Amino acid sequence: MEKLEGKVAVITGASKGIGEGIAKVYAKYGAKCVLAARGPKVLELAEELRKQGYEAIGVQTDVSDFQSVEKLVCTAEETYGPVDILVNNAGICVLEDFLSADSFENRDKHFDINIKGVWNTTKAVLPSMFKTGAGAIVIMSSVTGDMVADPGEVAYATSKAALVGFTKAMAREVADKKIRVNAICPGYVLTPLVEGMAKQSDPEDPKRAIQEIADAVPLGRLADPTEIGELAAFLGSSESSYITGAQIVIDGGSTLPETTSMGQ
Repeated sequence: MEKLEGKVAVITGASKGIGEGIAKVYAKYGAKCVLAARGPKVLELAEELRKQGYEAIGVQTDVSDFQSVEKLVCTAEETYGPVDILVNNAGICVLEDFLSADSFENRDKHFDINIKGVWNTTKAVLPSMFKTGAGAIVIMSSVTGDMVADPGEVAYATSKAALVGFTKAMAREVADKKIRVNAICPGYVLTPLVEGMAKQSDPEDPKRAIQEIADAVPLGRLADPTEIGELAAFLGSSESSYITGAQIVIDGGSTLPETTSMGQ
């Protein structure tokens, strides 16, 4: 029996990047996947998984809109039953110089999706989890914000650091309901989001920016989205039954170096 066999899993931000990687891993392990994202590509991914023999539906959802998320949960329950696992993955990252920004639009966009989106989805899903008497919530934070940061990442770093606090507080909040809440803190993953950041950093040669990131990682590369998916599957399964309120770093060792020159 697969580790997620028969489990109903809601995965947000599932149309591409890390979310797509998580969806493919969850499907592989037998989960009934309810994939959510704003755009129509999430419907295509669900169809692709069904053609491979997996159980999956796609639901276009705006996590910053609580009513949209409530509809997502209703669809999940109507299709597969109460939700067992929630993977809060939807998020954005747009670089912006803090002092030269002439509006708060970028700040608000990060807060609406990265923070309020997790808040909304968790609040909408919990009553469904209460019906089963147990559950697992996986929150996609980052090493950025809580551990490290680069110029231009103030909005992103703030939002991702907030999710660490949310994880710990929520884990305590629902422990008596047998629901576990944990955060994944990835380093750089080879996704469209990172490719977009590379284009912002070096519009003339974004591949150079990505290669320099890889060169700085002790393991010498960026992560594949399915590697994050494997960790998310572990945290969603009974294999992690005594883990809650944790933040787990998966970064190829990128946060290990104390300097860039000592011992080289």
